[in-house]
Amino acid sequence: MRLGAGALIFFLCTAVAPAKTIVFLGDSLTAGYGVGKDRAYPALIAERIRQAHLPYDVINAGVSGDTSADGLRRTEWVLQQKVDVLVIALGANDGLRGLPTNVLEGNLQAIIDKAKAKNPQTRIIVAGMRMPPNLGADYEAKFQRVFNAVAQKNHALLIPFLLADVGGRRDLNQPDSIHPTEAGQKVIAETVWQTLKPLLEQR
Repeated sequence: MRLGAGALIFFLCTAVAPAKTIVFLGDSLTAGYGVGKDRAYPALIAERIRQAHLPYDVINAGVSGDTSADGLRRTEWVLQQKVDVLVIALGANDGLRGLPTNVLEGNLQAIIDKAKAKNPQTRIIVAGMRMPPNLGADYEAKFQRVFNAVAQKNHALLIPFLLADVGGRRDLNQPDSIHPTEAGQKVIAETVWQTLKPLLEQR
């Protein structure tokens, strides 16, 4: 079969088009504390992307113990490469330490501002988190509203609760009752994939 000049150029450009990049900026839940990065949900997402033959590379930028402020401090380093999709999964450690919710909101917004300043085309996904009721109903409600507010303000996609169907389940968490097991990470991957897949297929 012979290709015309236009078709040949299209074929060559398509064949050598570089993969786009998805970065997961998060804490121990993203880093895979207790199970390893190769079994954490970003790695499981990367496998799904390969199976779907989507042109994306995945970078796990999760660091155990990170608060939103720590994530903000690392943002410049993360943005040294072109980021096409940024999944922000921070806030759990802010909540566990009872840090002010307005500080959390400001840090998440600053991360998004930096990402957009670097590449206005970067798509943002905000992974929501919830706190247990022992921190007080008022704090719990304010904490949860932060993620909704940040996502709406920036026209970002929202994963309502990163630990949906995982949080509070002994069978899906390690003995510390905080960090997911391998099985728990698989559930998280499914939760994230439900939001991420349509975006990747759309682009």
